Amino acid sequence: MNLSTVLLISLMVSTLLILISFWLPQLYPDTEKLSPYECGFDPLGTARLPFSLRFFLVAILFLLFDLEIALLLPLPWAMNLNRPTETMILTTTILLLLTLGLIYEWTQGGLEWAE
Repeated sequence: MNLSTVLLISLMVSTLLILISFWLPQLYPDTEKLSPYECGFDPLGTARLPFSLRFFLVAILFLLFDLEIALLLPLPWAMNLNRPTETMILTTTILLLLTLGLIYEWTQGGLEWAE
């Protein structure tokens, strides 16, 4: 078997399994499975609570700076530049842009919890 045959068979099997996973639960619908579980008691209210966008903003900022660190740490080895000053200029530029974005978000009041 060549590579295209193996890829075609694996694509067909994975597509079949995905279709079965969507089709099988519809045979026997169960309302108990769809209800929220609260330690054996009947739910008192809705299971969907409103989510504050402040938490979302903090999470996005954390991911942004976390990705920045993940990209900047291997930068000197990945660039293989002859002069280390070029790497320092590139790193400083990235850090400066992210710091300016953080300062802008701070001045706009995006990091304040009280409205």
